[in-house]
Amino acid sequence: MTGTPRIAVVTYDARGEQHKDRDLPVLVDALREAGADAVAVHWDDPSADWAAFDLALIRSTWDYSWRAEEFTAWAERCGKATRLANPVGVVRWNADKRYLGQLAEAAVPAVPTRYFAPGDPVDLPADREYVVKPASGAGARYAARYPAGERDAALRQVERMHTEGFTVMVQPYLGSIDTYGERALQFFGGHLLHASVKGAVLAPGTPYDADKVAHPDLRPWQPTAAELAVAEQALAAVPVDAELLYARVDLVTGPDGEPCVMELELIEPNLFLDLHPESVPRVVRAVLAAAG
Repeated sequence: MTGTPRIAVVTYDARGEQHKDRDLPVLVDALREAGADAVAVHWDDPSADWAAFDLALIRSTWDYSWRAEEFTAWAERCGKATRLANPVGVVRWNADKRYLGQLAEAAVPAVPTRYFAPGDPVDLPADREYVVKPASGAGARYAARYPAGERDAALRQVERMHTEGFTVMVQPYLGSIDTYGERALQFFGGHLLHASVKGAVLAPGTPYDADKVAHPDLRPWQPTAAELAVAEQALAAVPVDAELLYARVDLVTGPDGEPCVMELELIEPNLFLDLHPESVPRVVRAVLAAAG
């Protein structure tokens, strides 16, 4: 690459509604101030010329989980036209939350998860509170928390999700989330960027198809040595031979009092730059290095 780097900051089309990515204009402006030709581009814009960019930086493609096959196909095309971050192999692996089972097999502490594809017989817990959600999802969409033994409402949710083609995940609800929250450790350019903690997202009795606040009571967090170790262990276990420009590891406290992985966000994690403005220069430097 020579001259001014051209960077597509890839997002979603809000279709006339208020855009939910508050970091998008901050990042685009900061990249421009640093000398890049940066522009926000919708991932599904048919007129986008991805080959015209030195880097396509996936940032807030937050409608992808309902269009996973279409999104993966786009990532394949985009990755052939220019450098894609994170790379398409990472996108393909991380788009399906069955990766949690792979992490567990690699001895990474992770929330125990069972998966039920359409047509599978479904076994729901009768002795503990649990969560039902899709294996391809984001922002707590189609996620709900059920008390022990509440089977009928949960099965109606499973039936609808199976009808729509989703594989269903069932996890124990960890009560520690109500007390200690969920910690998000952000990595950029291979190093810890910053960390945050948020309150519980799923309130008892909230319908699975209701709108939810994805990051309630969000505030800065100083990760413990144990949390950092588990996060790094999870990242080291990613079975894709590709460099991760960015990553977010979401951790909760397990029944043993130790941190475990709730989710590993490698596609379009919210960076929470509005909460951590001091991180913007580091992000910009890493993105420019990736473009060059």
